[in-house]
Amino acid sequence: MILYVGNIVSRHGKTATTIETLGALLQQEGFDIRLTSNKQNKFLRLLDMLWNVFKYRKQVEYVLIDTYSTTNFLYAYYVSQLCRKFELKYIPILHGGNLAQRLQHSKAKSDAIFQHAYVNVSPSLFLKSVFEKYGYTNVQHIPNNVEIENYPFTKRSKVGAKLLWVRSFAEIYHPQMAVNVAHQLKESGVKVSLCMVGPKKDDSFVQTQTLAKQLNVDVTFTGKLSKHEWISLSKDYDIFINTTNFDNTPVSLIEAMALGLPVVSTNVGGIPYLLSDGEDGILVAPENVQEMCTAIKTLLNSPEMVEKLTKNAREKAETFDWNVVKAQWKQLLA
Repeated sequence: MILYVGNIVSRHGKTATTIETLGALLQQEGFDIRLTSNKQNKFLRLLDMLWNVFKYRKQVEYVLIDTYSTTNFLYAYYVSQLCRKFELKYIPILHGGNLAQRLQHSKAKSDAIFQHAYVNVSPSLFLKSVFEKYGYTNVQHIPNNVEIENYPFTKRSKVGAKLLWVRSFAEIYHPQMAVNVAHQLKESGVKVSLCMVGPKKDDSFVQTQTLAKQLNVDVTFTGKLSKHEWISLSKDYDIFINTTNFDNTPVSLIEAMALGLPVVSTNVGGIPYLLSDGEDGILVAPENVQEMCTAIKTLLNSPEMVEKLTKNAREKAETFDWNVVKAQWKQLLA
C-alpha cells in the first residue's frame, strides 16, 4: 500500500493539486493508494495526515509527500519525521516556486526531511539542480504530466492580442503584470483583450482587479475553472502569458503548449528548463512589461514564428504525456 500525503483542496474552491491528479492516475495503474488530507482547516489537516501515517504504519510500503515552500512545508517536516520514527520509506515530491529559499532559510528542517528520504522526486530539472547544489544527492527527476489526449491542438496561423493568463492569484505569480501589459498594448494602439483564470489565494486578486479599474483595462476574471472549462475557453484566445517571479515547471505552461497557444513567459526559476527562447516560446525578463509587450507584438506580426513556436511546443508537451511519464513512477514504486 502507498500513502499519499498532500493538500486535497479542489472541493474547497481551489485548484486541484498534484495529489489529486497524480494520485488518481497511479490508482488507475493498479497501485493501492490512500490519499490524505481533505480537511479545510490547516491544523486539522496536519493532524489527519499524521493520524493516517500512524494508522497505516504496518501496511504502508511508501509514503509520498507533496512538499511545498510556504507554510505547507511544515506538513512535510512533521510527516517525514513521523515516517522516520516508524522507519517508513518516504518520498517527498518537490513543488513550490520558492522552495530554493526554504532550503537556505530552514536548513535544519530541510536536512531532516530530504537527507533521510528514500528518494526526493523533483518534477523540475531546475529544482533538481538547486537541491544538488545544496548537497542533496538523492534526487530523481520525474516531470509533471498531462494526459495529452485531453488537449486538442488548435492551429493559430495568425494571432491577435487576445491574452490568456491561467494561475492562482498569488503574489509570487505577479498577476498585476498581466494588467500592465494589456494597458501598455492598449496605449500603443493594439486592440487587446485579457482573460485571467484562477482562484484567489491572497490579496493579489483584489489588487489586480483594482489595478484593472484604475488603468481602465477590460479584464475578464473567471475565477476558478475546471480543466475542461479552461481548455474550452482557450479556443477564444491566441497568446498565453506567464508573469511569475518564482516558478519550477508549471503544468499550466505545459497545457498551453499542448493546446497550441504561443507562450510568452518571464525567464525565472525552472521556466528556461521548460521553454527554449525562440524555439518553443519567448522568454522575457521578470517584471519587464515593455519586453513582454514587444514579444507579443512580434507574434502579432509574424505568423511564421507563431507556427514554429506552437509546433515545437506541442512536440515538447507530448513528452510530458502520462503514457510516457508513468513508466518512471512504475519503476520507482515497483
